[in-house]
Amino acid sequence: MYDLKPIPEPHVMSTYGRVPVMLTHGRGCRVWDDQGREYLDALAGIAVNTLGHAHPRLVRALQDQVGQLIHTSNYHHHPYTEPLAAALCERSGLDKVFFCSSGLEANEAALKLARKFGHDKGIARPEIVVYERAFHGRSLATLSATGNPKVQAGFEPLVEGFIRVPANDLDALHRATNGNPNVVAVFFEAIQGEGGVHPLQPDYIAGVRALCDQRDWLLMIDEVQCGMGRTGRWFAHQWANIRPDVMPLAKGLGSGVPVGAVVAGPRAAQIFQPGNHGTTFGGNPLAMRAGLETIRIMEDEGLLDNAARQGQHLLTQLWAELHAVPGVREVRGKGLMIGIELDRPCGDLVLRCARAGLLISVTADRVVRLVPPLILTRAEADEIIAKLVPQVRTFLDETSA
Repeated sequence: MYDLKPIPEPHVMSTYGRVPVMLTHGRGCRVWDDQGREYLDALAGIAVNTLGHAHPRLVRALQDQVGQLIHTSNYHHHPYTEPLAAALCERSGLDKVFFCSSGLEANEAALKLARKFGHDKGIARPEIVVYERAFHGRSLATLSATGNPKVQAGFEPLVEGFIRVPANDLDALHRATNGNPNVVAVFFEAIQGEGGVHPLQPDYIAGVRALCDQRDWLLMIDEVQCGMGRTGRWFAHQWANIRPDVMPLAKGLGSGVPVGAVVAGPRAAQIFQPGNHGTTFGGNPLAMRAGLETIRIMEDEGLLDNAARQGQHLLTQLWAELHAVPGVREVRGKGLMIGIELDRPCGDLVLRCARAGLLISVTADRVVRLVPPLILTRAEADEIIAKLVPQVRTFLDETSA
């Protein structure tokens, strides 16, 4: 067990409860700190480092790009914007892409698209259906769409125009929207990440798609955390065999380089016109090269299939090890996006696991979240289990009433 001591940051705002580890470098699924201690990374920068750390092909591409152009502006073309947009459209079956720099920006753009869609139809006060337990970001609009009162507290008044419903309940969606002429869109995560790794069921997603078609609403699916191959398909909603009208992406798209995107189908692709929306850093040459190289490497190395295989192995083995342990409620997820729900707050497990050489997170107070790089091997998956299970067992023993 590592002896981890607090690291002072007197000039940094206290917005994060950091683990006292100073990471300096990584390779593959492992990182090292300034004391030379090694950690298996089962967090991947919160589902960001798709290719792990220092993937040689990505490193070479980024080094090459830094020596050419890092940033221009969106007043000019460069060689990588259209190829990355085409790659995303080909894999999603959608039509056009707006590039930005983060998931928050992508979700904010999606909300603006929905409002503009409504105004173009003559709806003066458009309303968007959002979900309990959802998380879409921390700007005022995305915070208002989020379903977590704890993160909203202190930032009121929230932005109006949202109708909130529970997930996986089509009757509730009908009840909340029947007779309301102002509804313009339904917006949800295919798998709720920050809300506790709760998948929306494929038949529910298909049912919402049908309702949106019937009522001329936009179906907007937030794939910021669960997209880019994490579940074993390019996008998690593809397990339901449907296409959304609007799909925000980010996190794993650039494998560590900030890249956000909004991918739109035919009903939404022409809504934004010059002057309606924009970005300074979005679509810069370095970010676009990172996204394009990430997709190429994912395909060359079969990482979607790997995510499905290793994720199923983790789910099966974690359930076998933990389902009978008092205090463990559920092990759930899809591919390499897994949550272990306990019956009590378990934030202390983050530090306990770090001391054991494993990086994880806890979300929704009671859910251990595992989102390792998609390059994870079977041996590394088994190592996650070997490091995590004893920490969960010990924690539950020590915190039992």
